Amino acid sequence: MSEPRAIAVQIGPISPAAPGALYQQIVTGFKREIGEGRLAGGIALPSFRLLAEQLLVSIITVRRAYEELEREGIIYRRQGLGTFVAADGRERSRAAKRGHAEALIRLAVQEATEAGLSPAQAKAFVSRVTTETLSEAKACKAPTLSKSAA
Repeated sequence: MSEPRAIAVQIGPISPAAPGALYQQIVTGFKREIGEGRLAGGIALPSFRLLAEQLLVSIITVRRAYEELEREGIIYRRQGLGTFVAADGRERSRAAKRGHAEALIRLAVQEATEAGLSPAQAKAFVSRVTTETLSEAKACKAPTLSKSAA
């Protein structure tokens, strides 16, 4: 029973004040944890009721999140046994995240061109922002890595 409690903490907190519907926040949390390998294939997930209690959301909200994850093949349910991370859940989660990232980049390019940038300027703009973002991410991770090594 302690394992499902740890899962709720990993995907939370879920908040009406945060961007996105509550069920989508749960979906995003599971995709992140599965995609990053913290929830491996075959791991049992909490029941609808238990996760709803832990996250302080309705059972319907959890059911909707689980149904979306199941449609995407990231998790699966077995009658009488429970809900589990799919064996290829990590790759499916990563593929979904790549698809979402591509959609966001396409939207950014569209916004840039609608703001008056030429195709070449939009390409340079996206490249610059990407480089800056990756540099910032690397800088944020560097102190953590050096502390672990110490």
